[in-house]
Amino acid sequence: MTAEFLAQEKIWFDKLRFDEAECRFYERMNGPAQPSQETGANTILQDIARARQNIQKSLAGGVACGAGDQGELITRMRSLELENQSLHKVVEDLRSALSKLESRVALLEKRPTASPAPASTAAPSCTRTAPVQQPKVRAPVEEEDDDDLDLFGSDEEDEEAERIREERLKAYAEKKAKKPALIAKSSILLDVKPWDDETDMVKLEECVRSVQADGLLWGSSKLVPVGYGIKKLQIQCVVEDDKVGTDMLEEEITKFDDYVQSVDVAAFNKI
Repeated sequence: MTAEFLAQEKIWFDKLRFDEAECRFYERMNGPAQPSQETGANTILQDIARARQNIQKSLAGGVACGAGDQGELITRMRSLELENQSLHKVVEDLRSALSKLESRVALLEKRPTASPAPASTAAPSCTRTAPVQQPKVRAPVEEEDDDDLDLFGSDEEDEEAERIREERLKAYAEKKAKKPALIAKSSILLDVKPWDDETDMVKLEECVRSVQADGLLWGSSKLVPVGYGIKKLQIQCVVEDDKVGTDMLEEEITKFDDYVQSVDVAAFNKI
């Protein structure tokens, strides 16, 4: 009965053998399958190797940077040492100068002060007192005879001195009169403006130079553009201040009203 019951049951007793055969078939087809544990271990080892490489690269770069920074630090330390030495020298100089100054002050304090003036003496005044003149003692004059005395000699000497003084004054006055007096002169630059661009500037300059006076001397001239084709006449002249003035020049030049619109003094210099 038991055998019949088991025969009717649908149980696969050979499943393990078939599973093992199937695994071997796939191994032959795809190669032996590695267990997942070994695959995870290999991945961890690879990560560790890469991490070591990165650490080594970082250490190499840090060493190079550290060498550069170390050189810069050494240079700065040397410059600071030099500055420190110079500051020490300055401090020592200041200390020596201060000690010398203290010694000089102490020496001045040890000197005896001048004794005060007695109370009876009066305070000095700002006004100067005239020196006391001692009376002159004349040497004794030997008595002479009355015949040797000249009672009128002093009058004759005074008249002679007066005559000489008058002659000298007269000669000085004649010399001063002959000396030529200094004549004050000025250099004037005039701007003579025409009415328009059709004004004959050559004729205008002839009219300006036709103004003549004692102490007036005309100089160089030129035409200066003003705008819109109009040009003004700039002319130089030298005048004696006592004889010719700017008002007189402007009045005489503006009389030529056919050509001249206005006259201005551009420059005025004393000579």
